[in-house]
Amino acid sequence: ITYNAAISACEKCGQWEQALKLLNSLQEANLTPDNITYNAAMSACEKGGAWQEALRVLQQGLENGLQPDTITYNAAISACEKCGQWEQALKLLNSLQEANLTPDNITYNAAMSACEKGGAWQEALRVLQQGLENGLQPDTITYNAAI
Repeated sequence: ITYNAAISACEKCGQWEQALKLLNSLQEANLTPDNITYNAAMSACEKGGAWQEALRVLQQGLENGLQPDTITYNAAISACEKCGQWEQALKLLNSLQEANLTPDNITYNAAMSACEKGGAWQEALRVLQQGLENGLQPDTITYNAAI
């Protein structure tokens, strides 16, 4: 719990490098990170614009037996969104669905925003259509990402 709180504090301040150091320290102490740990570390990377590091954290978690949930994927997709890495965001959206998890508004909004920031407006509209077919209840953020 102490490590999770410290990593979450780093996330709130955008101190992604410190968050990753804490994640490594936790593992060196033979403690097992959980979803909250990995999600907070990825969110810290997102806030620091370190999308590649966020994906490394996700991969490391998967290799260590992490059972990702929608929040986990949302953290990774949001990290890609901040830097317009739409192709990576869409790969993560597909991975989420292949894992039989249900995307939510945050998932679709972040994926569409990544497409928008990356200049892939047609992909953003495709994601919107997919979301609507899957029961997405669009909100202001959804429509802003689509236009």
